Amino acid sequence: MSGGNPLILVVDDDGDLRTLITDFLRTNGLRVESAADGAEMDARIAAERPDLIVLDLMMPGEDGLSILRRVRKPGGPAVIMLSAMGEDTDRIIGLEVGADDYLPKPCNPRELLARIRAVLRRRGEEAAAAGTSGAVRRFGAWTLDIVQREVRRLDAPAAPLTDAEFRVLAAFLDRPQRVLSRDQLIEAGKGVDSDVFDRAIDVTISRLRKKLGPDDPIRTIRNEGYMFTLKVEGE
Repeated sequence: MSGGNPLILVVDDDGDLRTLITDFLRTNGLRVESAADGAEMDARIAAERPDLIVLDLMMPGEDGLSILRRVRKPGGPAVIMLSAMGEDTDRIIGLEVGADDYLPKPCNPRELLARIRAVLRRRGEEAAAAGTSGAVRRFGAWTLDIVQREVRRLDAPAAPLTDAEFRVLAAFLDRPQRVLSRDQLIEAGKGVDSDVFDRAIDVTISRLRKKLGPDDPIRTIRNEGYMFTLKVEGE
């Protein structure tokens, strides 16, 4: 994290809400910058990369989903999306594109603070785990880079994973050659919007299979769940 104290970037075209969130987070000990749109966000990031972005979904000009697709690259900042729309479809799309969490607007600043701390804590735990157990895990023809959050097949370029895809794959690698129920995989995704993640889990697995490519090692076990069929190295 930036200098030991995480930097939060609030991106929202609503000036009053942006000020409210910024002031509240600063009062609670976080370093915070703000931006009204994607262009201003880019300028802020160029000056100092944030650890986490609080990003409004609906903004004039470049919308939040487009911005999310740009910033969610390996090693990029965590993202919590905000939206006044509140529809499950929008929340699922946000999580599938790569948001770490999602809150409807208007949101309680205290809940937002709790979500920010949870996401940053999760990121820190994953980085620590990568440092102690090895940053790469291998299974068959594939490798998973834990730090960069990307999976690579020997004969193909690396594919970046969304937060949901990374968590599901990590759950499989922690319990290879065992059947995992949907409930177990949903539990592995805790910290994101669990109610939405429940409905998105099958889509997440489908997209993960596509990124793994031909002969992916995830098998559907009828009426039981899913199984990862390969042995895993680098545990």
